[in-house]
Amino acid sequence: MANIQQLTDFTTQVRRDILRMVHAVNSGHPGGSLGCTEFLTVLYQHQMKRNPGFNMDGIGEDLFFLSNGHISPVFYSVLARSGYFPVSELATFRKLNTRLQGHPTTHEGLPGVRIASGSLGQGLSVAIGAAQAKKLNSDNHIVYSLHGDGELQEGQNWEAIMYASAKKVDNLIATIDYNGQQIDGSTNEVLNMGNMKAKFEAFDWDVLEIKEGNNIEAIIKGMEEAKSRTGKGKPVCILLHTVMGNGVDFMMHTHAWHGKAPNDEQLANGLAQNAETLGDY
Repeated sequence: MANIQQLTDFTTQVRRDILRMVHAVNSGHPGGSLGCTEFLTVLYQHQMKRNPGFNMDGIGEDLFFLSNGHISPVFYSVLARSGYFPVSELATFRKLNTRLQGHPTTHEGLPGVRIASGSLGQGLSVAIGAAQAKKLNSDNHIVYSLHGDGELQEGQNWEAIMYASAKKVDNLIATIDYNGQQIDGSTNEVLNMGNMKAKFEAFDWDVLEIKEGNNIEAIIKGMEEAKSRTGKGKPVCILLHTVMGNGVDFMMHTHAWHGKAPNDEQLANGLAQNAETLGDY
Protein backbone atom coordinates (compact mmCIF):
# COMPACT_ATOMS: atom_id res chain seq x y z
CA MET A 1 0.00 0.00 0.00
CA ALA A 2 1.54 3.29 -1.11
CA ASN A 3 2.08 6.25 1.21
CA ILE A 4 0.93 9.78 0.45
CA GLN A 5 4.23 10.86 -1.10
CA GLN A 6 4.32 7.81 -3.35
CA LEU A 7 0.74 8.47 -4.44
CA THR A 8 1.57 12.13 -5.10
CA ASP A 9 4.58 11.20 -7.22
CA PHE A 10 2.48 8.67 -9.12
CA THR A 11 -0.19 11.29 -9.76
CA THR A 12 2.32 13.83 -11.05
CA GLN A 13 3.81 11.33 -13.47
CA VAL A 14 0.38 10.31 -14.74
CA ARG A 15 -0.35 13.96 -15.52
CA ARG A 16 2.80 14.14 -17.59
CA ASP A 17 1.74 10.99 -19.43
CA ILE A 18 -1.70 12.46 -20.18
CA LEU A 19 -0.27 15.67 -21.61
CA ARG A 20 2.35 13.91 -23.71
CA MET A 21 -0.02 11.25 -25.03
CA VAL A 22 -2.65 13.73 -26.21
CA HIS A 23 -0.08 16.15 -27.62
CA ALA A 24 1.72 13.45 -29.61
CA VAL A 25 -1.34 12.70 -31.74
CA ASN A 26 -3.04 16.10 -31.43
CA SER A 27 -6.14 14.29 -30.24
CA GLY A 28 -7.77 13.13 -27.03
CA HIS A 29 -9.42 14.31 -23.84
CA PRO A 30 -7.03 15.87 -21.31
CA GLY A 31 -9.51 17.85 -19.17
CA GLY A 32 -11.46 15.05 -17.54
CA SER A 33 -8.36 12.84 -17.47
CA LEU A 34 -6.43 15.38 -15.41
CA GLY A 35 -9.41 15.87 -13.12
CA CYS A 36 -9.65 12.15 -12.30
CA THR A 37 -5.92 11.50 -11.86
CA GLU A 38 -5.94 11.46 -8.06
CA PHE A 39 -9.03 9.26 -7.92
CA LEU A 40 -7.72 6.56 -10.25
CA THR A 41 -4.32 6.68 -8.57
CA VAL A 42 -5.88 6.05 -5.15
CA LEU A 43 -8.16 3.37 -6.59
CA TYR A 44 -5.40 1.31 -8.22
CA GLN A 45 -2.49 2.08 -5.90
CA HIS A 46 -4.30 2.02 -2.56
CA GLN A 47 -7.95 0.99 -2.55
CA MET A 48 -8.68 -1.98 -4.76
CA LYS A 49 -7.78 -5.55 -3.91
CA ARG A 50 -6.18 -6.72 -7.16
CA ASN A 51 -4.74 -10.06 -8.22
CA PRO A 52 -1.32 -10.19 -9.90
CA GLY A 53 -1.68 -10.25 -13.66
CA PHE A 54 -5.06 -9.87 -15.33
CA ASN A 55 -7.94 -12.25 -15.80
CA MET A 56 -11.19 -11.15 -17.43
CA ASP A 57 -13.36 -13.18 -15.05
CA GLY A 58 -12.13 -11.07 -12.12
CA ILE A 59 -12.93 -13.76 -9.57
CA GLY A 60 -11.42 -13.13 -6.15
CA GLU A 61 -10.58 -9.46 -6.67
CA ASP A 62 -12.19 -6.04 -6.81
CA LEU A 63 -13.26 -4.84 -10.26
CA PHE A 64 -13.33 -1.43 -11.91
CA PHE A 65 -15.39 -0.30 -14.90
CA LEU A 66 -14.73 3.01 -16.65
CA SER A 67 -18.00 4.28 -18.10
CA ASN A 68 -16.85 7.69 -19.37
CA GLY A 69 -14.34 6.08 -21.69
CA HIS A 70 -13.14 9.27 -23.34
CA ILE A 71 -10.85 9.87 -20.34
CA SER A 72 -8.79 6.94 -21.58
CA PRO A 73 -5.45 8.81 -21.25
CA VAL A 74 -5.58 8.72 -17.45
CA PHE A 75 -6.94 5.16 -17.46
CA TYR A 76 -4.18 3.87 -19.73
CA SER A 77 -1.45 5.65 -17.78
CA VAL A 78 -2.65 4.35 -14.42
CA LEU A 79 -3.04 0.81 -15.79
CA ALA A 80 0.43 0.83 -17.33
CA ARG A 81 2.10 2.25 -14.23
CA SER A 82 0.18 -0.27 -12.10
CA GLY A 83 1.81 -3.10 -14.04
CA TYR A 84 -0.91 -4.20 -16.45
CA PHE A 85 1.12 -3.56 -19.61
CA PRO A 86 4.46 -1.90 -20.48
CA VAL A 87 4.66 1.83 -19.81
CA SER A 88 6.41 2.21 -23.17
CA GLU A 89 3.14 1.23 -24.89
CA LEU A 90 1.67 4.63 -23.90
CA ALA A 91 3.56 5.98 -26.92
CA THR A 92 1.08 4.15 -29.17
CA PHE A 93 -1.97 6.05 -27.88
CA ARG A 94 -4.62 6.68 -30.58
CA LYS A 95 -2.43 5.32 -33.37
CA LEU A 96 -3.85 2.95 -35.98
CA ASN A 97 -3.85 -0.78 -35.22
CA THR A 98 -2.72 -0.38 -31.61
CA ARG A 99 -4.32 -1.52 -28.36
CA LEU A 100 -4.61 2.00 -26.90
CA GLN A 101 -7.46 3.47 -28.91
CA GLY A 102 -9.16 6.76 -28.08
CA HIS A 103 -11.90 4.89 -26.23
CA PRO A 104 -11.04 1.62 -24.49
CA THR A 105 -11.88 -1.57 -26.36
CA THR A 106 -11.67 -5.24 -25.49
CA HIS A 107 -11.10 -6.94 -28.85
CA GLU A 108 -7.32 -6.43 -28.69
CA GLY A 109 -7.14 -7.86 -25.18
CA LEU A 110 -5.51 -4.90 -23.43
CA PRO A 111 -4.91 -6.01 -19.81
CA GLY A 112 -6.97 -4.02 -17.32
CA VAL A 113 -9.78 -3.14 -19.72
CA ARG A 114 -12.95 -5.08 -18.96
CA ILE A 115 -15.47 -3.29 -21.19
CA ALA A 116 -15.48 -1.16 -24.32
CA SER A 117 -16.71 2.26 -23.25
CA GLY A 118 -17.06 4.51 -26.24
CA SER A 119 -20.79 5.10 -25.90
CA LEU A 120 -21.67 6.93 -22.69
CA GLY A 121 -24.34 5.81 -20.26
CA GLN A 122 -23.73 2.06 -20.35
CA GLY A 123 -21.04 1.42 -17.76
CA LEU A 124 -23.30 1.35 -14.72
CA SER A 125 -25.43 -1.41 -16.21
CA VAL A 126 -22.32 -3.51 -16.79
CA ALA A 127 -20.99 -2.82 -13.29
CA ILE A 128 -24.30 -3.88 -11.75
CA GLY A 129 -24.21 -7.13 -13.71
CA ALA A 130 -20.67 -7.81 -12.52
CA ALA A 131 -21.65 -7.05 -8.92
CA GLN A 132 -24.58 -9.45 -9.11
CA ALA A 133 -22.31 -12.12 -10.61
CA LYS A 134 -20.01 -11.75 -7.62
CA LYS A 135 -22.92 -12.35 -5.29
CA LEU A 136 -23.92 -15.47 -7.24
CA ASN A 137 -20.32 -16.72 -7.03
CA SER A 138 -20.09 -15.96 -3.28
CA ASP A 139 -17.27 -13.56 -4.07
CA ASN A 140 -17.20 -10.83 -1.43
CA HIS A 141 -15.12 -8.32 -3.38
CA ILE A 142 -16.30 -4.88 -4.47
CA VAL A 143 -17.20 -3.54 -7.92
CA TYR A 144 -16.22 0.07 -8.58
CA SER A 145 -17.28 2.27 -11.49
CA LEU A 146 -16.65 5.83 -12.66
CA HIS A 147 -19.09 8.07 -14.54
CA GLY A 148 -19.12 11.64 -15.78
CA ASP A 149 -21.73 13.99 -14.37
CA GLY A 150 -22.74 15.02 -17.89
CA GLU A 151 -23.06 11.33 -18.71
CA LEU A 152 -25.93 11.12 -16.23
CA GLN A 153 -28.05 13.15 -18.64
CA GLU A 154 -28.56 9.87 -20.51
CA GLY A 155 -31.56 7.75 -19.61
CA GLN A 156 -30.10 4.25 -19.33
CA ASN A 157 -28.24 5.39 -16.22
CA TRP A 158 -31.48 6.00 -14.39
CA GLU A 159 -32.90 2.62 -15.29
CA ALA A 160 -29.73 1.11 -13.86
CA ILE A 161 -29.84 3.34 -10.76
CA MET A 162 -33.41 2.21 -10.11
CA TYR A 163 -32.54 -1.45 -10.68
CA ALA A 164 -29.49 -1.44 -8.41
CA SER A 165 -31.44 -0.29 -5.38
CA ALA A 166 -34.44 -2.50 -6.12
CA LYS A 167 -32.20 -5.57 -6.29
CA LYS A 168 -30.07 -4.44 -3.29
CA VAL A 169 -26.80 -4.47 -5.20
CA ASP A 170 -24.82 -3.44 -2.14
CA ASN A 171 -21.37 -4.57 -3.32
CA LEU A 172 -21.22 -1.69 -5.80
CA ILE A 173 -19.56 1.73 -5.39
CA ALA A 174 -20.36 4.08 -8.29
CA THR A 175 -18.36 7.32 -8.38
CA ILE A 176 -19.55 10.40 -10.24
CA ASP A 177 -16.88 12.78 -11.56
CA TYR A 178 -18.74 15.86 -10.38
CA ASN A 179 -16.81 18.61 -12.17
CA GLY A 180 -19.81 20.50 -13.58
CA GLN A 181 -18.35 20.55 -17.11
CA GLN A 182 -19.05 18.70 -20.35
CA ILE A 183 -17.98 19.00 -23.96
CA ASP A 184 -19.97 22.12 -24.88
CA GLY A 185 -20.38 23.99 -21.60
CA SER A 186 -21.28 23.59 -17.96
CA THR A 187 -23.66 20.80 -17.06
CA ASN A 188 -26.06 23.36 -15.58
CA GLU A 189 -26.22 25.24 -18.88
CA VAL A 190 -26.48 22.18 -21.13
CA LEU A 191 -29.05 20.23 -19.10
CA ASN A 192 -29.37 21.11 -15.45
CA MET A 193 -29.73 17.96 -13.36
CA GLY A 194 -30.55 19.72 -10.11
CA ASN A 195 -29.66 18.21 -6.76
CA MET A 196 -27.71 15.08 -7.65
CA LYS A 197 -27.40 13.86 -4.06
CA ALA A 198 -31.16 14.13 -3.56
CA LYS A 199 -31.80 12.28 -6.82
CA PHE A 200 -29.66 9.28 -5.86
CA GLU A 201 -31.15 9.23 -2.38
CA ALA A 202 -34.64 9.30 -3.89
CA PHE A 203 -33.64 6.12 -5.77
CA ASP A 204 -32.63 4.63 -2.38
CA TRP A 205 -28.86 4.76 -2.79
CA ASP A 206 -26.43 5.49 0.04
CA VAL A 207 -24.70 8.71 -1.05
CA LEU A 208 -21.58 10.41 0.23
CA GLU A 209 -19.62 13.35 -1.12
CA ILE A 210 -15.89 13.92 -1.40
CA LYS A 211 -15.70 17.70 -1.51
CA GLU A 212 -11.96 17.75 -2.27
CA GLY A 213 -11.92 15.34 -5.17
CA ASN A 214 -8.36 16.23 -6.14
CA ASN A 215 -6.95 15.77 -2.65
CA ILE A 216 -5.38 12.34 -2.16
CA GLU A 217 -5.96 12.14 1.58
CA ALA A 218 -9.60 13.23 1.19
CA ILE A 219 -10.14 10.60 -1.50
CA ILE A 220 -8.62 7.85 0.65
CA LYS A 221 -10.85 8.83 3.57
CA GLY A 222 -13.93 8.99 1.35
CA MET A 223 -13.23 5.68 -0.39
CA GLU A 224 -12.70 3.90 2.91
CA GLU A 225 -15.96 5.35 4.20
CA ALA A 226 -17.75 4.21 1.03
CA LYS A 227 -16.40 0.69 1.41
CA SER A 228 -17.58 0.59 5.04
CA ARG A 229 -21.11 1.26 3.80
CA THR A 230 -21.21 -1.71 1.41
CA GLY A 231 -23.02 -4.91 2.35
CA LYS A 232 -25.86 -3.05 4.06
CA GLY A 233 -28.62 -3.44 1.49
CA LYS A 234 -27.98 -0.36 -0.65
CA PRO A 235 -25.68 0.49 -3.58
CA VAL A 236 -23.22 3.27 -2.73
CA CYS A 237 -22.65 6.45 -4.72
CA ILE A 238 -19.75 8.86 -4.30
CA LEU A 239 -20.12 12.40 -5.61
CA LEU A 240 -16.50 13.29 -6.29
CA HIS A 241 -16.08 17.05 -6.65
CA THR A 242 -13.17 17.45 -9.06
CA VAL A 243 -11.71 20.26 -11.15
CA MET A 244 -11.51 19.59 -14.87
CA GLY A 245 -7.92 20.04 -16.02
CA ASN A 246 -6.58 19.87 -12.47
CA GLY A 247 -2.83 20.33 -12.13
CA VAL A 248 -2.39 22.42 -15.28
CA ASP A 249 -3.43 25.96 -14.48
CA PHE A 250 -4.57 27.06 -17.94
CA MET A 251 -6.76 23.97 -18.34
CA MET A 252 -8.61 24.26 -15.04
CA HIS A 253 -12.24 25.31 -14.41
CA THR A 254 -13.23 25.29 -18.10
CA HIS A 255 -14.81 22.88 -20.58
CA ALA A 256 -12.48 24.17 -23.29
CA TRP A 257 -10.00 21.33 -22.70
CA HIS A 258 -12.57 18.55 -22.62
CA GLY A 259 -11.37 17.26 -25.99
CA LYS A 260 -8.54 19.53 -27.12
CA ALA A 261 -4.83 18.75 -27.36
CA PRO A 262 -2.13 21.20 -26.22
CA ASN A 263 0.29 22.65 -28.76
CA ASP A 264 4.07 22.55 -28.26
CA GLU A 265 4.20 25.66 -26.09
CA GLN A 266 1.23 24.59 -24.00
CA LEU A 267 2.72 21.13 -23.54
CA ALA A 268 5.96 22.64 -22.25
CA ASN A 269 3.97 24.85 -19.88
CA GLY A 270 1.93 21.93 -18.55
CA LEU A 271 4.97 19.70 -18.09
CA ALA A 272 6.78 22.47 -16.23
CA GLN A 273 3.97 22.39 -13.67
CA ASN A 274 4.34 18.62 -13.17
CA ALA A 275 7.86 17.41 -12.46
CA GLU A 276 9.02 14.05 -13.80
CA THR A 277 8.89 11.65 -10.84
CA LEU A 278 8.78 8.06 -12.11
CA GLY A 279 10.38 8.47 -15.53
CA ASP A 280 8.75 9.50 -18.80
CA TYR A 281 7.92 6.76 -21.27
